[in-house]
Amino acid sequence: MEADLSAYSVRTDLALEARDFAAAAQPTIPGVLSSGYEKEGIKVSVIDITSEQGAQALGKLPGHYITLEVPALRQKDSDLQDRVATVFAQEFEKFLQKLSIPRNASVLVIGLGNWNVTPDALGPLVVENMTVTRHYFELVPDQVSPGYRPVSAVAPGVLGTTGIETGEIVQGIVDRSKPDLVIAIDALASRSLERVNTTIQIADTGIHPGSGIGNKRKGLTIDTLGVPVIAIGVPTVVYASTIVNNAFDMMHNHFQRQTANTGQILGLMDNLQENERLQLVKEVLNPLGHDLLVTPKEIDQFIEDIANIVASGLNAALHEAVDVDNVAAYTH
Repeated sequence: MEADLSAYSVRTDLALEARDFAAAAQPTIPGVLSSGYEKEGIKVSVIDITSEQGAQALGKLPGHYITLEVPALRQKDSDLQDRVATVFAQEFEKFLQKLSIPRNASVLVIGLGNWNVTPDALGPLVVENMTVTRHYFELVPDQVSPGYRPVSAVAPGVLGTTGIETGEIVQGIVDRSKPDLVIAIDALASRSLERVNTTIQIADTGIHPGSGIGNKRKGLTIDTLGVPVIAIGVPTVVYASTIVNNAFDMMHNHFQRQTANTGQILGLMDNLQENERLQLVKEVLNPLGHDLLVTPKEIDQFIEDIANIVASGLNAALHEAVDVDNVAAYTH
């Protein structure tokens, strides 16, 4: 009888990584369309999951996904950060056009996460830097300059501190404020440390608060809220099991460059499939009671930088008065 290893699959919230992982076994995946480009160190990947078959193969909901990868963000290059914010704004504008969101549509930005936990503080940090305007439209509409739309933003906290499901809080806000679009921002989990705080994913599939650390909460989707939901996520953590699994791959590649006898060095480990290695690692970690979540030691600065980039890009994409081709003035 063949063992069911589905519980030991690679943990990732990124559609790009799920596509790469699935493509290793099946290069052509029906119902999954991919494209992209690279410019000045910024790689943009577009994935469209158009069928249930493709969704099942990737383990992601059908929808439109855009991913920005910028490994050099770790070098704290302010000019690069400005360029990333500009590209993010441009791609987000295309996203709004694809979803037929009018230029005057009201927008509610939801910053998911716990501001007391650094790797989970992305959403609240983005909210702090948003240009909110809804109150001006409500109180002094005749004094609002052209080029702005009604934007509101809130960080509702997490279940552990509020005692209320985030989905319930957001549902109440949506019911009362009646936005035309909800943008939900949350921290994600990646299968690669290289992508932590250097990758931004945009998706039209909505989001499940807490998904980055494996918690399944009521989703923020068009079905639950009644309005379109665009999800923005940045991986801030990886699971220890995926790090160990990656280490096996790195050792194999290293020894393969040195000798043809990798089997003698790595023994049975050299012949294990990836899911089997993950099963072994999780069995070793099982006595701890749970898998470990790992984040870089520089997370404090990384999270502020990437939150600033996302907020600056959103401000430029949502408000015509903010120049989408020159967001440097809004980044610092």
